[in-house]
Amino acid sequence: MTLFKQLTRYVAACICLTLIAWRSADAQASGVNVSKVGTTAATFLEIPVGARAIGMGRAFVSTANDISSLYWNPAGLARLPMREVTFNQIEWIADMSFNFAAVGFPLGDFGSLGLSFSSLTMDDMPVRTIERPQGTGELFSAGSFAVGLHYARNLSDRFSIGFTGKYISEKIWNMQSQAFALDLGVLFTTSFFNGVRIGATISNFGTDMKLSGRDTRQFNRIDNRKLGSNDRIPMNIELDSWPLPLNFQFGLAAELFQRESHVLTVEVDALHPSANYESLNAGLEYGFEDLFYVRAGHHSLLLTDGEGGLSFGAGVTADLFGRSFKARFDYAYSDLGRLKGVNVLSVSIVF
Repeated sequence: MTLFKQLTRYVAACICLTLIAWRSADAQASGVNVSKVGTTAATFLEIPVGARAIGMGRAFVSTANDISSLYWNPAGLARLPMREVTFNQIEWIADMSFNFAAVGFPLGDFGSLGLSFSSLTMDDMPVRTIERPQGTGELFSAGSFAVGLHYARNLSDRFSIGFTGKYISEKIWNMQSQAFALDLGVLFTTSFFNGVRIGATISNFGTDMKLSGRDTRQFNRIDNRKLGSNDRIPMNIELDSWPLPLNFQFGLAAELFQRESHVLTVEVDALHPSANYESLNAGLEYGFEDLFYVRAGHHSLLLTDGEGGLSFGAGVTADLFGRSFKARFDYAYSDLGRLKGVNVLSVSIVF
């Protein structure tokens, strides 16, 4: 089968996914389906990365041409023209802090390599019991992190593929769980309408997570009816395993307007997550001479129980030490409805 036929079938399958999203919305309205929200572990993996992508309504899987592509579509790593590092900081909901840092290295014909680190942290909290609801005087901590190793390569001047291997860890007090996961992404640039881009990625395909540690250890009495019965028999509470938040995302992107100093990019993505209904993300970006950008978008379209969705942002690019170094500063605001909104700041260096 030729590459053209493979891509044709691939695009047809992705179009069917978009139609499924529309049908899913109708099913939600009639109450036929039941969402699986809250049935996965490591949900911090779903927190979006990069002020640029967030400002575009999280519609980025087909644009994916900067270092944040390590999160959105690892195939985009192959299209980095230069080395790039980034740091992303979000004051997330419920007084939590989310951070993301990444670096990418183009290596010529070998492909491109990348390394990423993300973490979700929060302040220490008091330990409370039924007997002492005001606190025992102890504090406990909770947090999550993931480390990713990325590889991407251009198979042709139009088709790119990328892979990510991730180690994931979550901890609460004296309990910890861990998992390994893979991401796979593809990116194809067509030859019509200013090069429409088709992108798709499957994220967080990996092992289940199960908490373990000394907090599940308890001591029990063998028989309360008998005197002298041993009351220090150790036992462990058995916990369930939970899957990772698997997600398939397909997108179409194009430059609707491209004239000298002015570029207008638009993208629409269809999402098929394992723990929620299907939905759509849509966004656009206007750029002026690769110096100033304005963005707007909406995520979770067709998701009737979603919170918020509108987003907007802006970015600037500045030359450092001539043209050998560039600095990018991006800001975005994302509305989360009753959960309020979040402000996102990203700083990137291209060298």
